[in-house]
Amino acid sequence: MSQAPTVVAPIRAEPKLPPSQGVPNTLFSLAFMVARRPTTDWLTRRYGRCVTVRIPVFGNTVVVSDPALTKQIFTSSPDVLYNIQPNLSRLLGPGSVFALDGAEHRARRKLLTPPFHGKSIRAYEQIVVEETLREIESWPQGTEFATLEPMMHITLNIILRAIFGADGLELQRLRALIPKWVTLGSRLAVLPSPKREMPWTPWGRLVQYRREYEGLVDTLISRAQSDPNLEDRTDVLSLFLRSTYDDGSPMTRGEIGDELLTLLAAGHETTASTLAWAFERISRHPEVLSRLVAEADTEDNSYRQATILEVQRNRTVIDFSGRHVQVPSYELGEWMVPQGYSVMVSLCQLHENPEMFEDPERFDPLRFLDTRPNTFAWVPFGGGTRRCIGAAFANMEMDVVLRTVLRHFTIATTTAPGEKWHSRGVAFTPKKGGRVIVHRRA
Repeated sequence: MSQAPTVVAPIRAEPKLPPSQGVPNTLFSLAFMVARRPTTDWLTRRYGRCVTVRIPVFGNTVVVSDPALTKQIFTSSPDVLYNIQPNLSRLLGPGSVFALDGAEHRARRKLLTPPFHGKSIRAYEQIVVEETLREIESWPQGTEFATLEPMMHITLNIILRAIFGADGLELQRLRALIPKWVTLGSRLAVLPSPKREMPWTPWGRLVQYRREYEGLVDTLISRAQSDPNLEDRTDVLSLFLRSTYDDGSPMTRGEIGDELLTLLAAGHETTASTLAWAFERISRHPEVLSRLVAEADTEDNSYRQATILEVQRNRTVIDFSGRHVQVPSYELGEWMVPQGYSVMVSLCQLHENPEMFEDPERFDPLRFLDTRPNTFAWVPFGGGTRRCIGAAFANMEMDVVLRTVLRHFTIATTTAPGEKWHSRGVAFTPKKGGRVIVHRRA
């Protein structure tokens, strides 16, 4: 009679955590919630680039801003480090890629990737040009105005058309609904969720927005499924409806709805915020603006690409990328982090590391001209298996929007101090909205 195999339980190593912040948790939690960026700056100066903290929503957390440790985190198996808990799926829905881990996450990313790479992206460039021209037609000349709101309009209209194709009543209603949902959702994302539904609270209002969204998207899905030309359509919704997993099963309506909301939210606010920072930056650096204007009249975009990379480094919109320790113990450099801890990479601190970027406070696109940034020091889209799927699409958007604006307007330079940071919850924007003065080019 054969003997049953012995099952060896995973060994849980003794925790060996990085230095802990020496401030009472209540005081530190308040500081982190009210002033996340300055508090993280202080942590790095006081304790170094790997520190243990306890923060609201995420609990026990190791905050990292060391490139070598960042590389280890982003290249660790997704079966070892899961997505951070809680994450944006509590807002975007259980069908969002944010909610998935392991094999389910890999299978979903495989379905989501095709619309946002290569030929698919190039097919959307004309939409970017059209939506930019439509928005800038009404820009005031000679009067200072904030660019953030126009950039929000442009990026939302682009992603709506890319996802759903032709315009219509439902898209008009989504155009009004999504900004309200994103603004409120961004603020609530950094706060604990209520244990029960409370209709008269901000969380209740977010639920109402979500129900309205689901009704509109359900109509659009039904219309697309009944379209006799579905196989020839190139919009993202049609691609999702035609795609199947390796076992031949399609995405469910719930999964499609949650993923489309993820694309609308993630691909809307962050890109617009980066563009507002781009206008804020170049209006304060005449030599950069002059070179961008000269290049915009050509087919070259190398300096514009370098400028976009530098804006994303110098004015990072998303400040953290997190993981959750799923195994009994996770060896992080010299440290041993126990199961249940969060591991957060501070993207802003990485981008301000003088060992990686000389004089990091200086805004200088030349540092990226004809040079690709270090994969684990320049990380505005996160990294590893959870790197933003729409990174290439967002880069194309920013490139084409900037080129189109520079071809049609002269941007006035200013000696005013740079705008301060403003937290919208998840994203950081220019406090005054990236204000500029423009004149239409002859």
